[in-house]
Amino acid sequence: MTDPVNYAGRLEIDYPAQLDRLTTFFRPLWAIPIVIILALVSGPGGGQHIDHAGRVVGSTGGGISAGLFMATVLMIVFRQRYPRWWFDFSRELGRFGMRVTAYLFLLTDKYPSTVEEQSVHLEVDYPDVERDLNRWLPLVKWLLAIPHYIVLAVLTLLAILATIVAWFAILFTGRYPRPLFDFVVGVGRWAVRVWAYAFLLVTDIYPPFILRS
Repeated sequence: MTDPVNYAGRLEIDYPAQLDRLTTFFRPLWAIPIVIILALVSGPGGGQHIDHAGRVVGSTGGGISAGLFMATVLMIVFRQRYPRWWFDFSRELGRFGMRVTAYLFLLTDKYPSTVEEQSVHLEVDYPDVERDLNRWLPLVKWLLAIPHYIVLAVLTLLAILATIVAWFAILFTGRYPRPLFDFVVGVGRWAVRVWAYAFLLVTDIYPPFILRS
């Protein structure tokens, strides 16, 4: 079985000794600005083409993340190249997104930074395409990862329920119950491995079905 410690995508989040009750209580409201920023940076974009009569005759869609994914697929398949700046941008966007996610799931009190690592440590290995990657696999990795999508859908629902329980615990004790914290972080690790495999395309090693690091 694949050793998760050495997998191409890794996530660690520092366990907080104490959490602020006030910021926890208002977390859904206080997170709105940074969630909007993340959506603007990584969300879908595009526009509609309208003729002289005002009819919509076509549309374009996608977004930065989707565009880089498709471009990376084509570069690996046809050129066996993975431009380093594409990788760096995707990795930093993933780090920012994980900081926002950690904040929403109450794993940290630190308001998500667009630059600093803070308490969320996401590492991704840059691949040697010719040595490490099969040039044709990017065409089907998203399909091969379907079992993971199904499991992650269930785990994400459980993580949301765990966060609700943790919300009450933090309000009363100021602490995130460690077993719940480890579980939610484990779901994040699982998602990071699937992202690294199926969408960032940095490894051909199939992600392990495991929560621990």
